[in-house]
Amino acid sequence: MSTEQHNYFHAPTNTVTANGISYAYREMGPKSGVPVIFLIHLAGTMDNWDPRIIEPIAAKHHVITFSNRGVGASTGTVPDSIEAMADDAATFIQALGYSTVDLFGFSLGGMIAQSLVLKHPGLVRKLILAGTGPAGGKGIEKIIGTTYLDVLRGTLTRQDPKEFLFFNRNTAGKPAARAFINRLKERTTNQEAPIKLGAFQTQLKAIRTWGLSPSADLGVITQPTLIANGDNDRMVPSVLSSDMHRRIPGSELVIYPNSGHGGIFQFHDRFVPAALEFLGR
Repeated sequence: MSTEQHNYFHAPTNTVTANGISYAYREMGPKSGVPVIFLIHLAGTMDNWDPRIIEPIAAKHHVITFSNRGVGASTGTVPDSIEAMADDAATFIQALGYSTVDLFGFSLGGMIAQSLVLKHPGLVRKLILAGTGPAGGKGIEKIIGTTYLDVLRGTLTRQDPKEFLFFNRNTAGKPAARAFINRLKERTTNQEAPIKLGAFQTQLKAIRTWGLSPSADLGVITQPTLIANGDNDRMVPSVLSSDMHRRIPGSELVIYPNSGHGGIFQFHDRFVPAALEFLGR
């Protein structure tokens, strides 16, 4: 294979239409086997995936990233609930012709993944939940205040808000944050438009509603599940990862030290082998 095929930022953007919505997606890796569908974070587009996670997983698995309805190059308007976002993700997966997939959900994407597996259990083989929390998770409702504070901090310091939201502001976190942001800048062509303010606010409200909603019965999840986070997540409290681990039967939990919401990006060299081992079992 050429390096071009191994480079996420050279992956072309394709579209598939379902229920009148055109979903933008990219794919990499071998076309055989169960695909791994990546579900992105709040305000994120396909351009926000860390190539250090996408590329090594795509070396072994068929990886598909996409933008949900109303985000990036996908048409329509952003749904105001996690459940509706999960239905859209299921619609997208089925439109591509897949009856079974693995899900990799980060942050908001991990909430969508939980909702999807509960609503469409037959569609999911394995589940990776990173930097996320369950419906009714204590502290999730504070996300609007935390996010706006860090967007303001980013504006005032001319830094990407993700440097504050995803990483600790210490000697380990600051260089990890800069390295992560620089990796995202590797794509220079074929970029998606950033999320619009209204769509971003709708996503924030959906997350807040998720945090305030009744807790779901995660005990019905029979799919093998890997849960990962940093030990100091300011966006979705790290304790919620332990909570999901207790409630999802047979699930595995990895907590990275001295790291925050973006722990899997800070420790991508440790997380990727764990994810590959889990997916390859």
